[in-house]
Amino acid sequence: MNRKEMAEALASKLDVSKAEADRTIGAVIEVVSGALKKGDSVSLVGFGSFEVRKRAARVGRNPKTGAELKIKASKVPAFKAGAALKAAVNGTKK
Repeated sequence: MNRKEMAEALASKLDVSKAEADRTIGAVIEVVSGALKKGDSVSLVGFGSFEVRKRAARVGRNPKTGAELKIKASKVPAFKAGAALKAAVNGTKK
């Protein structure tokens, strides 16, 4: 499912226009991104948690030449699914 398909599904579920549903999705993405940018985590009970994880600097290898290269430390967004989401995906009850 892409953003357009999600907006259509949300619009029909909430009985709003597709444009309004798309703006809502955009707002949620903006809020989550802003919180992660500040270093906060976002927990949606039953769905999951978004957080920022630190990735240490490391040595990588160019697959074409085999030459070593340094990869800088970075922060990466991560998602951990909640129990209810896991149960829904597996078709079990939580």
